[in-house]
Amino acid sequence: MAKQKPAAAYDAAQIQVLEGLEPVRKRPGMYIGSTGYDGVHHLIKEIADNSIDEAIAGHATKIVVTVLADGGLSVSDDGRGIPVEKHAKTGKSTLETVLTVLHAGGKFGNGGYKVSSGLHGVGSSVVNALSTKLIAEVRRDKKLYRQEYERGNPLSDIKVVGKSEETGTTITFYPDATIFKEIVDFDYRWIVDYLRHQAYLTKGVFVTVKDDRTNEEQSFYFEGGIQSYVTHLNIGKDVVSDSAFYVERKVDESMVEIAIQYNETFTEIVKPFANNVLTPDGGTHLIGFRSALTRVINDYARKSGILKEKEENLTGDDIREGLTAIILVKLPDPQFEGQTKNKLGNPEVRRYVEQVMNEYFSYYLEENPAVAKKIVGKALLAARARKAARAARDNVIRKGVLDGLSLPGKLADCSSKDPADSELYIVEGDSAGGSAKQGRDSKTQAILPLRGKVLNVERARLDRMLNNNEIVSLIKALGVNISDQFSLDGLRYHRIIIMTDADVDGSHIATLLMTFFFRYMREVVDGGYIYLAKPPLFLLRVGTKKYYAYSDEERDEIITKLIAEKKEKGLKVDKDADRNKQAGLTLLQRYKGLGEMDADQLWETTMNPEHRVLVQLKVEDAEKADAIFTKLMGDVVELRKSFIQTRAKFVKVEDLDI
Repeated sequence: MAKQKPAAAYDAAQIQVLEGLEPVRKRPGMYIGSTGYDGVHHLIKEIADNSIDEAIAGHATKIVVTVLADGGLSVSDDGRGIPVEKHAKTGKSTLETVLTVLHAGGKFGNGGYKVSSGLHGVGSSVVNALSTKLIAEVRRDKKLYRQEYERGNPLSDIKVVGKSEETGTTITFYPDATIFKEIVDFDYRWIVDYLRHQAYLTKGVFVTVKDDRTNEEQSFYFEGGIQSYVTHLNIGKDVVSDSAFYVERKVDESMVEIAIQYNETFTEIVKPFANNVLTPDGGTHLIGFRSALTRVINDYARKSGILKEKEENLTGDDIREGLTAIILVKLPDPQFEGQTKNKLGNPEVRRYVEQVMNEYFSYYLEENPAVAKKIVGKALLAARARKAARAARDNVIRKGVLDGLSLPGKLADCSSKDPADSELYIVEGDSAGGSAKQGRDSKTQAILPLRGKVLNVERARLDRMLNNNEIVSLIKALGVNISDQFSLDGLRYHRIIIMTDADVDGSHIATLLMTFFFRYMREVVDGGYIYLAKPPLFLLRVGTKKYYAYSDEERDEIITKLIAEKKEKGLKVDKDADRNKQAGLTLLQRYKGLGEMDADQLWETTMNPEHRVLVQLKVEDAEKADAIFTKLMGDVVELRKSFIQTRAKFVKVEDLDI
């Protein structure tokens, strides 16, 4: 019998009590989600949201965010200024209390803020704890107060350092590199995007973002608030009405704001906010909005005779086709699900939103019959398309991987049945498809060749899309189905690789496929399953040695390296000869397409997991992605023309496919 080790002591001495801001530095991920890129930028959000709350409350009109050249970031507002007098409970100044005590703030009771985005009272103190240095300046009572902190600890008491006729607060902080080991640099574009959204949601506030590193500066002011936001989201789209429906009404102690504008696309964009916080998972405000919208439009369609007595009601999906809407509720005590605030849980908010929509959107339809008829007409077309699509889908798409329907005939499937190990290469043309089938690893790599260019789904309804053979083959191969039958559980491959020629046509096909995935299989994109293969542009040969280059720059680097190697070996290099001869190249080939590669070359360069280059498709900003797909793939030619003209100067003549 083995001798047991004595049990480690487990008594009161092993129980740790973390005090003050120690828990934040010990477990920062609990408070800001991560210590990478997202975590660093979450710090900005925590401080900027305090200034936004001042604006929401009507006490601030200007907010300035500055990225400092020395690695810090400053947020300044012209609000009331954080109180500086001694706090009765802590015995410290109120400023120090806010910056050093978790769950301290003016958002718990009824005195400081009626509504706010920050409710846990941890934001400012967390930023302080995770910063090597934080400087707080308060303009209040005609005085300028200042206090500095180091990793959450005050370096001195709060001091009066001058006079000020203005009011407000300025917080300057420097993220701690020992916490944020991956990155501490601020992304100017991220800050601009975030503050632009906040400016839309807080009408009448003037927001400025500066970058001292590059001298860039942008300012935002939207008198129309979320009405302007909706109009912005519909840029480049044919709209049903020139102006958006807008309503702002107080219900009990809460405020409900809604903006709606329909467009002629087939996609829905609805953004629900609670106290300026985006709730991507929706919640009671979104439920109330959707139910009221469906009810109001069906009631109008019945009352006006557009929808006949024997006809069934329009569904919510039919009614929301082409809808762009912002729902913003402001309430004193929002109940978010967790610190991430992804979903609103207040049950009374559903009733508030329904009440406002039922009354005021009904008025809008009655007062704008031409617009109302267009909205209803669009929903009726969507209903007919849905029925046609259902019939088409039932005919061509299997409802699950194992329902007995065959896979597309041109699919060369892999032998592995484990999706985690399986890859699907979507290949341009039969020629490249043939080489890919010969060169692949048949155990894990499946090949689906596509003939010609797939349908541009940006301009097509689901019923038309399902009559396209290439699209149907793709849906059947993936195993996830489409539309309301879509299920990510059926996905047969966890790497779906778009492999097209490195020319204009290849890029177009790749864009068409990305449009399809973004519009109809967004979950597959968000899951990180879509990749773009990057085949080489050049083959360089020196005797029997082969080198592959994926760009002009890499080609030049290889040539420079080969020349240097010859010199190191003492070989003669003719300075008067061109660089290719100097390098000793016996072949320099530029690949115009995958079909120029044999099976071995295609495997070696583009399909071998040890050597290939794959670019994962990610959506960092859904709004920008929607706008770019609309611009490049939509019906408005002028937008594409402008896009091309503004970027023409960056094109090299030698790169043109002519």
